[in-house]
Amino acid sequence: MTTPTALIVDDEADILELLELTLLRMGLDVERAMTVKEALTRLQTKNYQLCLTDMRLPDGVGLEVVKYIGSHCPDTPVAVITAYGSTENAVEALKSGAFDYISKPVSLEQLRAVVKSAISLPETKSTKQSVEDSTLLGDSAAIKHVRSLIEKLARSQAPVYITGESGSGKELAARLIHEKGGRHDKPFVPVNCGAIPENLMESEFFGYKKGAFTGADQDRDGFFQAANGGTLFLDEVADLPLVMQVKLLRAIQEKKVRKVGANQEDPVDIRIISATHQNLAACVESGKFRQDLYYRLNVIELRMPSLREMSDDVPSIAKAILVRLAKEIGVAASELMPEAVAALKKYDFPGNVRELENILERALALCGDSKISEEDLYLTPQAETTSIAPDPNGKWPLPDYLDRVEKEAIMEALEKTRYNKTAAAKLLGITFRALRYRLDRLGID
Repeated sequence: MTTPTALIVDDEADILELLELTLLRMGLDVERAMTVKEALTRLQTKNYQLCLTDMRLPDGVGLEVVKYIGSHCPDTPVAVITAYGSTENAVEALKSGAFDYISKPVSLEQLRAVVKSAISLPETKSTKQSVEDSTLLGDSAAIKHVRSLIEKLARSQAPVYITGESGSGKELAARLIHEKGGRHDKPFVPVNCGAIPENLMESEFFGYKKGAFTGADQDRDGFFQAANGGTLFLDEVADLPLVMQVKLLRAIQEKKVRKVGANQEDPVDIRIISATHQNLAACVESGKFRQDLYYRLNVIELRMPSLREMSDDVPSIAKAILVRLAKEIGVAASELMPEAVAALKKYDFPGNVRELENILERALALCGDSKISEEDLYLTPQAETTSIAPDPNGKWPLPDYLDRVEKEAIMEALEKTRYNKTAAAKLLGITFRALRYRLDRLGID
């Protein structure tokens, strides 16, 4: 194999010397450029396996190099070197297609981590290959766009913010970004931020030292340490309390974490992918979510389409789910009758793919043979109560009345527990998962 070659772009001789020595010791060949013009000239005549560029150059800015590489050398990962504390420059570089960024003064440990991640990036696959390898099923324009974007995001280290309704496949998208990127052989650590009690959050995220508190009988790593070198997926990030948001922001900015009870910080190298079904921008406006953390997480947004937007894909997705379920229980795959397929295509799917899986799993248990009929699906009737005259006392239609009672009870429990979902579920006498399901079904944000 040929030795990978890196192009380093900076107008400061001492920085160039530091970068070159470090990369040479890591086994790379190195070429230098001191201006935007010189860098572009080199990129036009040679292929590089890595590019490091300063943001400020005598004849322009490093973003020009980043954008040129994005357009003409998509297989070349590029990282920018930014002034200390220049968050805006770092975010702008990531949005322009930079693989990662390094803050001045340059930390050799961070530089080596960035280079290792960049050099391990897989080669770009063709669109046909990427679609065939993908586990996101469907041929609709919406899901094709998602697959295409995942291929691009996998080749970056930029934080990704995934939006979409509950059950639309946000965690699956995060896993695909991880598996197709340079960190694929490192851990993928998913965290449900809404399921962690507030008093345990810091120790769960950052770990703790022995004796830090009652019951801490040994050192323990947190989510950040567990994901070191890989990807940390923060699901339902909007549920984080404000105090934890401050600590999370600092950990992301400094790329260091301090265990509870520790005296020093430990460096961590992770990629952050976050997701929520809530409107995070609205949470920022209402004061529930910090604006500076929002901009740190929402560098690139990936929106997962709802199943309603992919109605033509429902039959193929349903078939794949049935094959998987049959394999799990060791039987032949059941077949959907034509009227069952038609009913599924017309169904609204408020719970998206997760709800489709539940419907089919139930149908498999209820159908008498290998054919699943429309009756076996037990779909919730939609918009069938409009012809019934409303009850002046509000007690029918019965489903609407029961939904109102349930919603009032949940809202009262949430208010009593100051919107702590774990405590509210306990007060209601149901599991946290059951509460989450009811919140989604009743549209309580």
